Amino acid sequence: MSFARRAFPESDRPKKTLGPHPTERRTSRTHGGRVVTGIVSVFLAVIVWIAFGRALNHGFVGYDDQNYVLRNPRVTNGLTLGSIQWAFTHVHATNWHPLTTISHMLDCQLYGLQPWGHHLTNILLHAAAAILLFFALRELTASGDAVAGIGDAGRDQRSRLQRGSLWPSVFVAAVFAVHPLRVESVAWVSERKDVLSGVFFMLTLWAYARYARSDGPSLFRYLIVVVLFALGLMCKPTLVTLPFVLLLLDYWPLGRVRPSSSSRRGETASAWSRRNTWSWLVIEKVPLFALSAASCIATLLAQKQALDLSIKAPLEERLGNALISYVAYVGQMIWPAHLAVLYPYPEGNLEIPQVILALLLLLMISVAFFLWRKKYPFLLIGWLWYLGMLIPMIGIIQVGSQVRADRYTYLPQIGLYLLVAWGGMELFQRWRRSREILAAAAVLVIMALTTRSYLQTSYWRDTETLWRHAIASTSNNYIAHTNLAQNLTHSGRFTEAIAECQEALKIKPDFAAAHNNLGVALLRNKQSGDGALGHDGAVDEAIEHYRKALQINPDFTQAHKNLGIVFMRKGLMDEAIAQFQKTLELEPNDAQAEFSLGSAFLQRREVDEAIAHYQKAVEIRPDYAEARNYLGNAFVGEGKYSEAIANYAAAVRIRPNYSEAHHNMGCVLATIGKNDEALDQFNEALRLNGNDAQAHFALGSLLARMGHREEAVAHLTEALRLKPDYEYAKQQLRELGVPVPQ
Repeated sequence: MSFARRAFPESDRPKKTLGPHPTERRTSRTHGGRVVTGIVSVFLAVIVWIAFGRALNHGFVGYDDQNYVLRNPRVTNGLTLGSIQWAFTHVHATNWHPLTTISHMLDCQLYGLQPWGHHLTNILLHAAAAILLFFALRELTASGDAVAGIGDAGRDQRSRLQRGSLWPSVFVAAVFAVHPLRVESVAWVSERKDVLSGVFFMLTLWAYARYARSDGPSLFRYLIVVVLFALGLMCKPTLVTLPFVLLLLDYWPLGRVRPSSSSRRGETASAWSRRNTWSWLVIEKVPLFALSAASCIATLLAQKQALDLSIKAPLEERLGNALISYVAYVGQMIWPAHLAVLYPYPEGNLEIPQVILALLLLLMISVAFFLWRKKYPFLLIGWLWYLGMLIPMIGIIQVGSQVRADRYTYLPQIGLYLLVAWGGMELFQRWRRSREILAAAAVLVIMALTTRSYLQTSYWRDTETLWRHAIASTSNNYIAHTNLAQNLTHSGRFTEAIAECQEALKIKPDFAAAHNNLGVALLRNKQSGDGALGHDGAVDEAIEHYRKALQINPDFTQAHKNLGIVFMRKGLMDEAIAQFQKTLELEPNDAQAEFSLGSAFLQRREVDEAIAHYQKAVEIRPDYAEARNYLGNAFVGEGKYSEAIANYAAAVRIRPNYSEAHHNMGCVLATIGKNDEALDQFNEALRLNGNDAQAHFALGSLLARMGHREEAVAHLTEALRLKPDYEYAKQQLRELGVPVPQ
């Protein structure tokens, strides 16, 4: 008898099969999985593009985009070694988020200030975040034992809970991708920090799943988690709660948590898995918690000014609003209507019944999910993910004037999507045709959310549309009225701006920004010649509103600057200088205040002081063309023509269409005898602004000196036509023998 026949009876002997070899089956499954993953990734990218692609036709908005991009020369100059170093060593827009800053620099390097490019980056990053979320969920909920030695109970739980994890993962990623609450994070260039940090958040989840499911402790995989988390914190510090999320994932779906006494019961397990008690899992994350602590400290230091300017509400009021906001965010997730860029803080208007109702609702949900934690762990994990990740933004530490914001839900609401997706699978699993029902419902939900996001994105096309929609979507939104007024003032629609400021002050009479913006609108309205007040009346009313703004907020730097500018126009130089100096006490790196202070000293003929402040202004803001031009004027006053020409040249390099700087440079060149170069500058000034009487006069005078009488007379005559009382032009024409009326 052969060995095979002796070793295996006929009934137990391995039988030949006609099917593929097991290795071939695994290869087939792997290939099929890759195809599905590819299809899902394309699907997520497509729905993101449908929902947000129209943002490519939008511009920048006048709400933080200036601070983040447009008025920051460190950013607009693109990527350089110096700008990268600055990003890591300086606060940008009251935040320390160097990778976010560098991403804006890279956009400026690639696209300049073309808004479509900046919007494209946001859309691509959000699509990447959605796809990576799908990858992370698939890795976290992969079938089989994540960790060796979890025990039979753990295996049974994982097997039951992770059955069919593909489609819940797709649903969660899709809802995250196209929910209307994402619009603010994607369509707003300044919220780059949301989508960029989202990418690193998802990568960290994926890397942690790989680390946790390894056969033994892997220092290399753990370091990847730490590095990705650190990079995420350098995009947006609100990722500080990520270690807490990882602890939740240890419980479900990773199933890493073991009873502390399991190893004493003789259970067979690896040394790696035996350490997976709660205490060990917390110790394991100490480096991550340390990074979170460091980020919290850096954020508090960076946001000191924002905290100082924020609403000073009592703690009990902030806690009450936090409870209401938790419930409100859930409501907005379910029914995303009346979304706005800003929801004003209801100072002193806290409704106690709402607070009690919110508290009871949150407690009931929390207790129910806790009691169901063993049978349905995904409910508790998703709920705690939502509650925990929102803590930094929920308003207990109030930053800004908003009670809540759509952007704050970017990552926290993933927890709610998790409990809905896996809860839905559990709820309907016993129904006949449950898969078809769930699939149809999921498709309808995703279609509805995509359509709503497409519509919501349209409100971000420009600043006026954004604030008008906020006014229409909320009640008593004094901040939206004030910001709309600011935009209308910049657009030259001063009467409308005044009306919006007055509406804001009806709602909140002690709103400093509304008083300040009303002062600006009144002055600009009078300068345009369509105001009803006399000039002195408009100025006095503007001063009154600036002073009211400073009574409400003595540290309001913009009001100090505006009041100083009005004093300058009235010839009150001492008062103007005092206001600009106060501004610089509050904000030492305010280039505009340095420029205005230099101009005040120049009017007092204190040229050295003026030069010092102009130089400081261009040091703070190297692309400050006006400061370069006025610095040139100051050097002319000291007879330093070379320095003056250098600054005029710098001004026109920064802003080639700066006609005044071309004119001033022409005057200095003519003074030192460089007539041909002076002619070029005067001609360029007139090409840019043909109605500049002074440029016509300067060019005519130079042409007369050079012997070109006919051309000189033509320009001098044009100067007199543009400015009939131009005595210097009259005198020059008389010297050329041209009769001029007295």
